[in-house]
Amino acid sequence: MAAYLIRRVLLVVPTLLGIMVLNFVIVQFAPGGPIEQIAAEMMGATASTTDSISGGGDDGMVASSSDPAAGAFSGAAGLDPALVAELEAQYGFDKPFAERFVLMIWQYIQLDFGSSYYQDRPVLSLVGERLPVSISLGLWSLLLIYLISIPLGVRKAVLNGTPFDIWTSAVIFTAYAIPGFLFAIMLVVLFAGGYYWDLFPLRGLVSANFDQLSTFGKVADYFWHLALPILSLTVGGFATLTMLTKNSFLEEINKQFVLTARAKGMSETRVLYGHVFRNAMLIVIASFPAAFVGILFTGSLLIEVIFSLDGIGLLGYEAILKRDYPIIFGTLFVFTLLGLVMNIVGDLVYTLIDPRIDFESRET
Repeated sequence: MAAYLIRRVLLVVPTLLGIMVLNFVIVQFAPGGPIEQIAAEMMGATASTTDSISGGGDDGMVASSSDPAAGAFSGAAGLDPALVAELEAQYGFDKPFAERFVLMIWQYIQLDFGSSYYQDRPVLSLVGERLPVSISLGLWSLLLIYLISIPLGVRKAVLNGTPFDIWTSAVIFTAYAIPGFLFAIMLVVLFAGGYYWDLFPLRGLVSANFDQLSTFGKVADYFWHLALPILSLTVGGFATLTMLTKNSFLEEINKQFVLTARAKGMSETRVLYGHVFRNAMLIVIASFPAAFVGILFTGSLLIEVIFSLDGIGLLGYEAILKRDYPIIFGTLFVFTLLGLVMNIVGDLVYTLIDPRIDFESRET
């Protein structure tokens, strides 16, 4: 097992490097880079000033934008080439493509993720501020999903084809068909001061007076703010896991060793949780890393927007819109590394649940 883990850890490096190279190339060639956006803002400010002075005329703006010496970026048309060159040097775009990538990776090795172009703050500081929100949403919703899905899936497998199985399936597929963000909007309208009841807050992870509350009050306030976002994520996420659990149990229940255990007089509870559960949970555990990373960083984006929660998903989305490269690549590096580590953790849990699995004997 030790040799297998060493191989997996060593494979993390080229995998992470390949993902970073691919995304670096894609983002660098995407239109509307930082220099172009800054130039557009400066031109917009210039246009506003010119309009206010000339009474709304646009002659000055036309003359400026027609300057053939526009610089390397199309969005920088009309700016002084010296200013464009200064901006390129400030943001590191005066260096060759490969040199910029190597420099970025070297800084990441030293845990230096740079500073945001627009917020002028270290990326690690911004991520550290937003991470508690995303972790809170991801962990609690995932815990709730598993606590609901596994018992419900087992029950549906035991009572397969009964009225209980039929009506719960109808409820599950109805919940699955409703987009999480749409359900979140419905919760806001009903319970967060939309049109009916104002029972839950609509902004932030804690209240303004959080530090003045007692320990019990802090816990209650924390979950009071998280109740609706977690419920929104849970409703959209438990259907797949429930049906996966049910199908896994049905497959195991029909195997010969289960029939033998029942023939020996074992109770149904011991058969299910002593023999079937360990085998049936393998495929459920295999989906845990992807589910965790998905909910933590991607699934919660719209939920963060709707409930005004400043999490990692919202930070990354805003960075993409603004072409804030340090945040884009810094969060990508962290997300990818976490996803690769979670895959290794999933393999370790495999062996804990079923000792028959031996990764050491697998060929790489």
